[in-house]
Amino acid sequence: TISELSIAAALALTSEISWESKLRRETTIIELEKRGQKRVRFGNEMEKLEKAVIRNCRLLRVKADRKALEKARREKEYIELLSSRPPLIWIPLRVHAVWERMGVKLTCTILASPPPQVTWYKNGVRIDPRLAPAGKYRIQNKFGMLTLDINSKAWSAEIPRPVLQNKEALIMAAWFCSCFTGLLTGQEADFAFSLKPLFSREKEPFTLSCFFSSDLLQYQRDISWFRDGEFLKDSDRQQIKCLDREASLTVLGAYKEDEGFYTVRVPTLDGYNEQSAYVFVRDAAAATAGAPGSPLNVKCHDINKDCLLLSWVAPSDSGGSPIFGYFIERCEVGTDEWVPCNEMPVKTCRCPVLCLTEGKTYQFRVKAVNHSGISNPSKASDPVTMKDPSEEKRVMSKIKIPLPPTNVHASEIKEDYVVLSWNEPDPRGKEPLSYYVEKSIAGSNSWQNVNLETAVNSPRFALFDLVKGKSYCFRVRSANKYGVSEPSLPSEPITAGTTLAPLPPPSQVLAFRDSKTSVVVHWDKLKEGQEPLGYYIYCREVGTDEWQTVNNKPVTCNKFTVPGLQPGKEYVFCVKSVSEAGVGDSSPESDPIIVRPAISRPSAPRDFALLSCGKNDMTIGWKAPKHKGGGKILGYFLDQHDAVELGWHEVNIRPIAQRVYKVTNLNEGHFYEFRACATNMAGVGKVSEPSDLFKCEEWTMPQPGPPYDVRFTEVRDANLMLHWEAPLYTGTGPVTGYYIDVCEEGSEEWKQLNKQPTASTHMRVSDLETGKCYIFRVRALNKAGIGPPSIPSDPVVVETKPGTNEIELGVDKEGFVYMAFETPDMCDSSEFIWSKDYEGPPDPNRVKIEDKGNKSKIILKNASEKDLGTYSVEVTDIDDEISASHTLTQEELDNLRKISHEIRNPLIELISGWNIDVLEKGEVRLWLEVEKLSPEAELHLIFNGKELSSTPTHKINFDRANGLIELIIQDFCDDDKGTYTAQLQDGKAKNQFTLALVDDSFDKVEAEAAAKQRDWRRKQGPHFIENLQWKVTEDCEVLLTCKVSITIQLLLCIFTKEDKGIYKAVVSDNRGEDITELDLSKEALSAKPLKVQPTAEGIRIYSEVKYYTDYMKTTWYHKYKRLESGERLKSGSTMDQIWLHILNPTDSDKGKYTLEIFDGKDSHRLSTDLSGKAFEEAMIHFYLSFFVKLYFKPLAVNCHCNTVFTIFLKQTLCLTCCISGDPYPEITWFKNEKVVVFKDRYKMDVKGIVVTITIEKVCSDDTGKYSIYVKNKYGSETGQVTISVYKHGEEPLELREK
Repeated sequence: TISELSIAAALALTSEISWESKLRRETTIIELEKRGQKRVRFGNEMEKLEKAVIRNCRLLRVKADRKALEKARREKEYIELLSSRPPLIWIPLRVHAVWERMGVKLTCTILASPPPQVTWYKNGVRIDPRLAPAGKYRIQNKFGMLTLDINSKAWSAEIPRPVLQNKEALIMAAWFCSCFTGLLTGQEADFAFSLKPLFSREKEPFTLSCFFSSDLLQYQRDISWFRDGEFLKDSDRQQIKCLDREASLTVLGAYKEDEGFYTVRVPTLDGYNEQSAYVFVRDAAAATAGAPGSPLNVKCHDINKDCLLLSWVAPSDSGGSPIFGYFIERCEVGTDEWVPCNEMPVKTCRCPVLCLTEGKTYQFRVKAVNHSGISNPSKASDPVTMKDPSEEKRVMSKIKIPLPPTNVHASEIKEDYVVLSWNEPDPRGKEPLSYYVEKSIAGSNSWQNVNLETAVNSPRFALFDLVKGKSYCFRVRSANKYGVSEPSLPSEPITAGTTLAPLPPPSQVLAFRDSKTSVVVHWDKLKEGQEPLGYYIYCREVGTDEWQTVNNKPVTCNKFTVPGLQPGKEYVFCVKSVSEAGVGDSSPESDPIIVRPAISRPSAPRDFALLSCGKNDMTIGWKAPKHKGGGKILGYFLDQHDAVELGWHEVNIRPIAQRVYKVTNLNEGHFYEFRACATNMAGVGKVSEPSDLFKCEEWTMPQPGPPYDVRFTEVRDANLMLHWEAPLYTGTGPVTGYYIDVCEEGSEEWKQLNKQPTASTHMRVSDLETGKCYIFRVRALNKAGIGPPSIPSDPVVVETKPGTNEIELGVDKEGFVYMAFETPDMCDSSEFIWSKDYEGPPDPNRVKIEDKGNKSKIILKNASEKDLGTYSVEVTDIDDEISASHTLTQEELDNLRKISHEIRNPLIELISGWNIDVLEKGEVRLWLEVEKLSPEAELHLIFNGKELSSTPTHKINFDRANGLIELIIQDFCDDDKGTYTAQLQDGKAKNQFTLALVDDSFDKVEAEAAAKQRDWRRKQGPHFIENLQWKVTEDCEVLLTCKVSITIQLLLCIFTKEDKGIYKAVVSDNRGEDITELDLSKEALSAKPLKVQPTAEGIRIYSEVKYYTDYMKTTWYHKYKRLESGERLKSGSTMDQIWLHILNPTDSDKGKYTLEIFDGKDSHRLSTDLSGKAFEEAMIHFYLSFFVKLYFKPLAVNCHCNTVFTIFLKQTLCLTCCISGDPYPEITWFKNEKVVVFKDRYKMDVKGIVVTITIEKVCSDDTGKYSIYVKNKYGSETGQVTISVYKHGEEPLELREK
């Protein structure tokens, strides 16, 4: 360090002295001489002493300068000498003698300029720290001293221990180190950007890339990647690439085992540079909703010939319900078949696997299970080959019948199983051994063979069926082809283990701010003796109930940075311990924390400018720090330096709040430079670089000074808003305007944007090229001319940043018009600065500003035309520029005021207006329906100017929950004629609805009420349910019928003119009587009213008649114009119908249609109106029929759709439909809404347009609803029928009802 400082000082002294330094030195000497001359005249002894001191100081300074110059000259010659020679090893390596488990540090000193590239070798082989165990080698090169540090832990791992444990071994190591040097050919590349956390998902690839500031030098291309300190190599699953300015690591098909801290190392002359980032691998979507995540880190332990021990780690995501077990699967390498290893789920994350085959290679995977389902399988374990681990060390003997095993004990005791272990017989024969295990309840001498059917080939055996609470003793017998040994000595009593409980959660979970998208979570580790496999971290946004998993691979530390959070949102965190028993309970929640950057000291101010200058004062301005440290800048400290002096002087003791300051008491004609530092709550930041030298000389130029503080807001695609401050020095006249210049970054060509000067201190710059980087400056203008330009603005990329928010317009619940802005980023001290027309804050008498969290709202107290204009907002105290603006137009204001009026004067919405119903007893019900009302809603019912109240004769019902209002009038009479008004009020909302019940409307209701009242009274005694009516039977007999409680019939066999007359039926008892009459004295028209039927060709108008003969004459009229049959009109008749067919109807076919029937004596007319809604519905059906052309005609069953049919068991059922369509439709049959599969008894036959389904030997299971669904590109249609199957002799329900 001393050598480096001395060389730096010498170089500084030997460099050429600038004119400023010469001027400063000459001025100092002259000033000292003047001060000495002035003080001679006083003749004071103190003055003489001071003069002597000054003279001696000057002499000492001159001597020191001469020595420094001489030293610098020698150092310069020395450096030039080294540069012309190859590197020299000045102090070589020496031999070291070290003890085992000790570290060693090898050092040597070299002389070279420039610094060389150094490579270490051991026994002629290059030492590469990446290929060695982590931390084994550490290489440094500082100021010519080369150091190779070999870690003591690496020695103990590399050097085997001696056989004799009590003796120490002296290891002599002679290291021959050589250095190959080469001159630097270029500047070393460094990281251009920091690595950021990456989020991936299981079975998906991810790529981690880093970029460099320049091309990598040749020796820097040997880039290394690490995951959690483990060196990563290029393989089929992970690909490592290195380009000139980019290095990347791609993982194909990620697993949760790939999660962790990834580090990239780039070699440098002094060692290496590295960066790290955490890669998160989330669970893949489960096949079953609610299933847990997949387990991870499946590993094999204690591998023997036919068994092994398998362990894994529980997943972080339980799927919403607890995980109660795991299923294990195995697969032989070379096959794709996964075989289950356990029938019942394993409760813990560790389990023995038995019944494996010696010599085969296996892989294992695990699935978790909860009440919702089974998870995806874990990543397969590394392949393991089943073999005898003691085979190579075993000593064979000539023994034939084996000896019994020894040391039978339980090597592992769990709740579900016990693993027995023992030692092989010693000595043992050459023949392969197998073992038989026997058990006995402790205290008894009754032994039971456990594995009689399957012998054990390894000295391990797992038992899964032990009774909890009981103690057992075990013994083992050896067996080979010559026989079975005696049993071994019994083991100690063994009891199945208790339930393995999860570890308790950690305590003291604390969250700290880190960055604008991350939080650092810290917790206390568990107590000693509780060794978890790691910890899972979870987070939840305040206000929600769903916990999100942070890491899917347990972390072993007690501190973790949680990235990927939403800026400005509030979160809480918790931690869970992970062990063999699974994932433990959740820790207590941390205190809520808002995601914002941690407060740090600000960076240095920059870009100092001289804004005005007097004889003895200067006004200095500067730009704010680029990084404010996450807090408000509390002020600035300014220092000044006179060019003729050596030291800096403080300008202010207290912080300056503004970035403009007038420095006084300066010497006219002197040159000064300035520097500053900013301060916030975290402390004082870095000191800036010195400004340029400014001469203290009064400005007298007629042009204005430079504007300052040029900044930009509202950066969007192709445009931005530019702001600046007016110059402090105005020259000979006021500033009349400004010119704005622009320059692309990297260019020195400035272009003037505005042809005419702008008078304001802001301007919207448009028509910029999106994505390009620009720099702006401003020049002021007065009557004397254009002044000097301002300091250029910061570079800005003209594009809309992702997540940029705009100002939102709306009306609140109170009816006030507001404009709101939500910022994606802010700090605790951030404020929202609103401005109108960029001239300052809006008038507080007209607006009210409310800030809540990261959202600010400006409310117009009384919105009017005075509020029109452009409103802008900025967020302070953040590093990135966040701002927006909106111009409130007259149209927008009118719409908002309309909405405001509706909110302030709301109306209760009407669903159904006044309705009149006449009830069965002749009561009149007046009712209306509105939207649902609150329980506090009020009703005032006004009748002819007077409010009604509920009485027995006028009952008022008000159902607020359903919005129903009804008035029931018992005896409706002339007193109830008038106007009814319902006045409603629900909070601010109100409305009223009026019903005028007068004149014809009242008379109609009164008559209907009286008729129903009479009918109801009639029905209280004996009465006719059906009045007299007649019909002609198939035998041409006239049948008169009426119905009381039974049907009464009168049959007229031959109906003649003598039978004409009035027929009367009377029913009576002691309660009264009822009469019904039928007049058969007049001629009756048999034709029914006209009907309209849409068809595929047009519209058909027809009348059904009971009979039609040729002597009857029919004539059709349209709007009183007689119609004749033609191309578009077809008329005709059948025995039971008279019809008119309109082909391809148009709007001209609307109107009234009349059918005139002449029976030889009288003319009868039937009319229908084919216009309005009737015509529209007919045309819609016509178009549907035209495009679809699908119709159904059941044949086998004489029925229509939606009809019930009966059939008896073991009969054959046929359902037939006729269909048509162009293109021919697709056909699907359904039974009870399930597709019919045609096999066995079900058959389908399609012949042309006839589709038949046949069911042979029907049974009770064939009962149900059958439907046919046909579809083509124009539409679809469905026909259905219900079939009921009964036994022979059983009367169907339908027949019993008839």
